[in-house]
Amino acid sequence: MKNHKAEDKKAKAAEAPECAPGPATQAEAAAGELEKQRKLAEDYFSQLQRLQADFENYRKRVEKEKPDLIKYGKADILIRLLPLYDLLLSAHNHINGARESGGSEDLLKGLEMIFKEFSRVFEAEELRPMEPVGKPYDPMACEILGVVEGTDENDGLVTEELQKGFWYGDKILRTAKVKIAKKKAAPAPEPEQPQEGKPEEEGQ
Repeated sequence: MKNHKAEDKKAKAAEAPECAPGPATQAEAAAGELEKQRKLAEDYFSQLQRLQADFENYRKRVEKEKPDLIKYGKADILIRLLPLYDLLLSAHNHINGARESGGSEDLLKGLEMIFKEFSRVFEAEELRPMEPVGKPYDPMACEILGVVEGTDENDGLVTEELQKGFWYGDKILRTAKVKIAKKKAAPAPEPEQPQEGKPEEEGQ
């Protein structure tokens, strides 16, 4: 009987679950979990700081670029005015050339007033006409539409502006269409012909 009871106790002991962790083990587990949560919180905080810094940089960039965005939004309107300016300028030049025949003074004065108003608006908007005539050809600011025969003095210079170019601030709004002078290349010298009857050099 005693043997049976002893065996039952052994069997129950074998079937019993493992002992629950003691107080020290529970404290270590809690400390580990706390450390894990602390690191996770630090990661979130670092991400938040980076996001805040990125947003601040973006805000500063937008504030810095805003004047340029507004300025170059105006450029679209200004460039649409230039064909009208071209037509008026062409009419002005034709009338001015024919003023000696009489009858064009009043119209010419009216055009002069229009151009003064254009100049006032252009100046207020930092729009400046290029003045390329007499200056070296600038491929960034000018487009060549013709070439005239040049000399040593004006070789490579702009001789005529066919359509005005404009600066908008420090940027090109429209290139100028121009003619430039190009000096003719000197003809290549003809090779010397051997003279007849000339004695051959020694050793030949």
